[in-house]
Amino acid sequence: MDEFTFIDTIKQNSYRQSSLIKGIGDDAAVFRQNTMDIVTAVDTFVEGIHFRKDTMSAFHIGYRALAANISDLAAMGSQPAFYLASIVIPRHWSSQEVQHIFQGMKEIATHYSMDLIGGDTVSGNELVLSITVMGYVAKEQVRYRGHAEIDDVVFVTGTLGDSQAGYHILTNKMEYKDAAYFIERHRMPTPRVAFAACIPGNIRVALNDVSDGIANEAAEIATASKVSIQLHDEAIPVHDSFSQFSKEDQQQWKYFGGEDFELIGTVAPKNWEILVALAKQLNLPLTQIGKVFFETNHNYVYIQKGNHQLERLLKQGYNHLK
Repeated sequence: MDEFTFIDTIKQNSYRQSSLIKGIGDDAAVFRQNTMDIVTAVDTFVEGIHFRKDTMSAFHIGYRALAANISDLAAMGSQPAFYLASIVIPRHWSSQEVQHIFQGMKEIATHYSMDLIGGDTVSGNELVLSITVMGYVAKEQVRYRGHAEIDDVVFVTGTLGDSQAGYHILTNKMEYKDAAYFIERHRMPTPRVAFAACIPGNIRVALNDVSDGIANEAAEIATASKVSIQLHDEAIPVHDSFSQFSKEDQQQWKYFGGEDFELIGTVAPKNWEILVALAKQLNLPLTQIGKVFFETNHNYVYIQKGNHQLERLLKQGYNHLK
């Protein structure tokens, strides 16, 4: 189908966000918001680098791509509102497959009451999907990586390493325990919007979403906040069936695997129990995994293992330019 026919098939018949003045149908979308701060982020996903057709259906590609962007909004404490999707379509992708990509995005967008308000379609040699998201947060209540302070508790939501375990299962055909769970965590992650949004505005937290592995995300918090971070290896939360994989894989996936889209953050000790109570209300696991401290001339991340020796955790994880 031609571009204009395609746009007609994916545009919404009605919109959910009251701040939207003009959606799809003109040169640009228009929205108005006077009482909130606007948060925006963009990610680009390339076939063969960020996704493969043999491990993900078209629906899952769209779902996870938008989920990754929504997770960025969650890390800022923002409520998702709008998204724009631009796509480069190669000849080896059918019209039906492209439709399924947008159906995947629509599925998760509906859950967060997000509206599709624009984008672009062009042809090319490989499928490329670029998504821009926008959300709202109360004025002066955005959560930044640079908000960590000395003696803060370091925490993480959910369990880590699940997505990479799911990918491993999809690419290594064997029998695995809880395979469906790990595969779904890889294909259909859950951004932690509800948890971040319910933290009271008067509580200082630093947040980062676990897209590239906690080694990378913790290092970003340490650098932005000009502090160092100590993580306790035995405290890092993993699924009960995670032990079925090799110890080497477990170590790699929980620290460097990424794509779990959980939240890692810091909070003052006096407010830790408040976060615990909020997470309990959401039935969301929340684990204390370390602490923040000051180190002259360095902003490093360390892991403490059973021998109580500190080992520097290098800033490694998924590198989009490799």
